[in-house]
Amino acid sequence: MKKRMYRRYDLTTPQLISMGFASLILLGALLLMLPISSRTGEVTPFIDALFTTTSATCVTGLTTVNTAEHWSLFGQAVIITLIEIGGLGFMSIPVVFYFISRKKINLSTRMILRDSLNMPTMSGEVGLMRYILKTAFVIQALGMTALAIDFVPRYGWAKGLWFSFFHAISSFCNAGFDLFGDSLVPFQEDPWVLFIVMFLIIAGGLGFLVWYDLVGLRKKRRMTLHSKIALTITGGLLLFGTLGFFITEGTDTALINSDHFLSRFANTLFMAVTPRTAGYYSVDYFQMSHAGLILTMILMFIGGTSGSTAGGLKTTTFGVLLLKVKSIFKGRSHVEFSGRTIREAAVNRAMTLFFITLTLCIFATMVLSVTETIPNVDQLGLEYIAFEVISAFGTVGLTMGITPDLTIVGKLIIISLMFIGRVGIMTVVFSLVRRPEKEGNFKYPDESVMIG
Repeated sequence: MKKRMYRRYDLTTPQLISMGFASLILLGALLLMLPISSRTGEVTPFIDALFTTTSATCVTGLTTVNTAEHWSLFGQAVIITLIEIGGLGFMSIPVVFYFISRKKINLSTRMILRDSLNMPTMSGEVGLMRYILKTAFVIQALGMTALAIDFVPRYGWAKGLWFSFFHAISSFCNAGFDLFGDSLVPFQEDPWVLFIVMFLIIAGGLGFLVWYDLVGLRKKRRMTLHSKIALTITGGLLLFGTLGFFITEGTDTALINSDHFLSRFANTLFMAVTPRTAGYYSVDYFQMSHAGLILTMILMFIGGTSGSTAGGLKTTTFGVLLLKVKSIFKGRSHVEFSGRTIREAAVNRAMTLFFITLTLCIFATMVLSVTETIPNVDQLGLEYIAFEVISAFGTVGLTMGITPDLTIVGKLIIISLMFIGRVGIMTVVFSLVRRPEKEGNFKYPDESVMIG
């Protein structure tokens, strides 16, 4: 993320992005605190409202209260609005306003938009944002229609259409909020719903730049290196996850209570898709083996693709790290893929992100292991904490059940992890730096250090 300065506000792009998300979260928390937002008509405690709006804006899905039971229709509408804005990025708000009013986007907004999209040049950012909005709305509309085929006969027109609308947006934005009370467990033997939700999750997690490349592939006849790496790693992780869960959980009848091959396959595939920052679940994670939990945490940590609605380390970052390891084993000094050399700055950034995010998750796990009560007192039970931490950082939303019982300190830590996971660790770090540092005019002498 570039640390470009805007004199009008005297703020950098990371600071504007961080402040934009924080302001949106605070506004949402104030709205959810209102009596009209809860079913009982009572004021929701600020910490629970803040936790929910952070989870919605950061498209995570972790909640301290049951979404279906606690929030009224107004509260649910606030949540789904925050999910849409959080998934598309807060810069979608002024762009939509300019489109509706048919006004020309000013230079300062274009510059912030360009930097928020990580575009190298000052052209095409408005067209790309328009494409992002259109693509998102079209895919969500298709998903809503497909879900309505199942939900309307099941729940009636009004409730069925609302459920279809809510879950299409929540799935595409990889948020994981549900109105059923038990996620998609009631649909464990309904492959139609599972496959539609999986399509929406993958579509949102691939990233808009990848979709832009795929749609324009016939004209351009080539894809960017970013899209090639994203598609390769995404396909590889889906295959790896599906085979892994088939081996570890495929024969567990208590986990997948169905004798039909299609249902068992759909649930196994769903276990590989949903950790990619989606948060929905169709099986009880309490029944999952330790090998399955570890595989889930690995997938959650990697997350989706850069420039998408997903969080986590990102598939492209993970891909660059794998390519770096490959180049080391081959004795090459440069990282190469598909006939292209990846810039050294991108490789260094990937390694830095991996180190910082891993350190952050380990530190958060250590703190929560002290502040929180682990449900399973007969065993170590550290997997409960680690699972929650990685799920929050990866903006996944899966949990092993400790979220409602978190202490105030625990809730604040999870809130911080969700915010960092969605906004980006480098964006948060750069937002704390007022001015970019300048490189010195000298270099110290080289000296070797023993490694390994």
